[in-house]
Amino acid sequence: MPEGDTVWSTARRLNQVFAGRPLTRCDLRWPSVAEVDLTGAVTVEVVSYGKHLLHRLRSAEHGVTVHSHLRMDGSWIIERPDARPSGHKIRALLGTPDHLAIGHDLGMLDVLPTADEHTLLGHLGPDLLGPNWDAGRAVANLRRHPDTIAAALLDQRCLAGIGTIWAAESLFAERLDPWTPAADLTEAQLTALVERARRFLRASCAHPIPSSTGELRPGRNTYAHGRHRQPCRRCGTPIRVRRAGPPTRQ
Repeated sequence: MPEGDTVWSTARRLNQVFAGRPLTRCDLRWPSVAEVDLTGAVTVEVVSYGKHLLHRLRSAEHGVTVHSHLRMDGSWIIERPDARPSGHKIRALLGTPDHLAIGHDLGMLDVLPTADEHTLLGHLGPDLLGPNWDAGRAVANLRRHPDTIAAALLDQRCLAGIGTIWAAESLFAERLDPWTPAADLTEAQLTALVERARRFLRASCAHPIPSSTGELRPGRNTYAHGRHRQPCRRCGTPIRVRRAGPPTRQ
């Protein structure tokens, strides 16, 4: 699943081509919003919150947001305005005179008043990459979590934007056992952990390939994630994998 850094980069690119421009094409292929036509609405901005994308527009003096979530395999691809995309996994087409954004295999797609965004995002913890980042609040959320620290990190209600890559890499970098109950960690340990995760995500926004090691070559860019049965880069012990969290958020 794309994590907060990937979603942030997607929002940044969409904002570059849409901000201040009116939509000349709007085709939303999702049952609940299939009849919505935002042609003529002007994009105010495209931003991310955790793993959520918010395409904010103004139409007839009212703010409206196209909300999407990439889930496991989704993406927004930008093409020429005359592109003719096809395929049953296309969920949205938004265009300007200069660009066409294709929402492919999206996991969620909603249209709602911008003032009501909280109805979709209000349950989320502070965004690791957002202006509302609050390390103290994130730490307090983690300390209250009833499961392991690995599961707590993946729970977007604690802090938003982190997924399996940055959970694994942050725990490794801080030398924390993923299976430790979150409540057993000290405030200092949790503070260092969330700030480490934030640094990893912020650094990753500059590159298409996530890296905690400083290397971008596949197979050399992580310490733990994706290295099942491979030797640890520190001690040589084979790395083991185990699932964390409830079935819907493993």
